[in-house]
Amino acid sequence: MRIVLDTNVLVSGLLVTGSVPSRCVDLASDGQVRWLVDQRIVAEYRRVLHYPKLGLDVAGVDVLLRYVETYAEWISAAPLPLRIADQSDLPFVEVAATGGADAIVTGNVADFRIVSGGRLAIPILTPRRFVDLLADR
Repeated sequence: MRIVLDTNVLVSGLLVTGSVPSRCVDLASDGQVRWLVDQRIVAEYRRVLHYPKLGLDVAGVDVLLRYVETYAEWISAAPLPLRIADQSDLPFVEVAATGGADAIVTGNVADFRIVSGGRLAIPILTPRRFVDLLADR
């Protein structure tokens, strides 16, 4: 399965060990699913995961980011003429569409609602739905 992992799932997964988002991060980082990224997504991961207010272990974050940079599948995403509810999440949609993702995994499904410009054929899944879907396979 090929997924794009929204930053909010990554943050939640790192903050709460054993949580459903943590399971999503584990599935992506141990190669059980293919993790799709581009420069914009990795830059956002880096920026957000280094927020001091999160209190994440900087060394651990850097190890994860090196993993992503080395083992995730890098996509040269084509721009899409879409407007979504949270336009700052458009890079995740573009990577998913260009990379043939099976799903975008996010804690904020409503942010990916299409406002104009077409329709999206990629499922937008909550972490719980994603984990359940994999368990059913």
